[in-house]
Amino acid sequence: MDQFTSLTIFARVVANGSFAGAARQLNMSPAAVSTHIQALERRLGTRLLNRTTRSLALTEIGRVFYERSTHLLAELEETERLAGELQKTPRGRLRINVTPSFGDLHVAGAAADFTARYPDISIELIATSRFVDLVEEGFDLAVRTEPPPESSLVARRIAPVRLVVCGAPAYLEKRDAPQQPEDLAEHNCLRLSELNFRDEWCLTGADGKEAWIPVSGTLRVNTTVALRAAALRGLGLVLLPTFLVGEDLKAGRLVPVLTNYAPADAAVRAMYPHSRHLSAKVRMFIDFLIDRFGNDPDWDDWRFAEPEPAAKKRQRSPAD
Repeated sequence: MDQFTSLTIFARVVANGSFAGAARQLNMSPAAVSTHIQALERRLGTRLLNRTTRSLALTEIGRVFYERSTHLLAELEETERLAGELQKTPRGRLRINVTPSFGDLHVAGAAADFTARYPDISIELIATSRFVDLVEEGFDLAVRTEPPPESSLVARRIAPVRLVVCGAPAYLEKRDAPQQPEDLAEHNCLRLSELNFRDEWCLTGADGKEAWIPVSGTLRVNTTVALRAAALRGLGLVLLPTFLVGEDLKAGRLVPVLTNYAPADAAVRAMYPHSRHLSAKVRMFIDFLIDRFGNDPDWDDWRFAEPEPAAKKRQRSPAD
């Protein structure tokens, strides 16, 4: 039988001075109460109660056991109360793994605002290019822009990740802006070195058909931040997420091209180990991110802003 149940029944019997009184409080039969007490005494190998037809009294060992039992039950009740409160109010440390660029640009600010709202929370933000083992490395959750690597993780969509082909006005003043995906062959396309499809960009036309376009260029790097910096200097065209270049597009520092051929959307996801009882701190932080970013996050405001003047085609002289 469950030990804590037996301890609870024993404590109620002593407090009521009878089996019948304890049975009424616990909504049990007196026989069931007696069975629990007998099982407890057998397990301990000693008598806890001296019983008569009119009364019962604690033995010397029973008195010591009762004092320790009531203390243990009070601790258990307090622990359960605290656990319930933690499910309602976030507190403690929240350890989060993030994709470097998205984490630096967006999750760090969200984490600061979250801790300002909930001062009993402290957040440790760890950025890694690889997807970590959340359980093995002690993370509460991950906020990543790549799909979950395993099905054992629960994944909640936080916001869309939209990609755009773009370049600096200075670059597009020197070369005709591409009108068709195939025109990319004539451009200096700056690429990520860590992607399997680094020498091809996938673009989807209005008809829904995907086109894998071979691209080449003079620079290949392993971070999106370095790729953005090169594009801003006018070195070439890039295919980058709008969470990284949205402000540049809005300000006109970068200009979108091939807007009729959208790269496939991805998503930012919060991922955590499967658990029946998700802690309040994890649940509320995920909800906070969803409310903060949504389906049309701030970094995509450039899509609805007054359009900047389009990059002009290079003026051709008669000698061209």
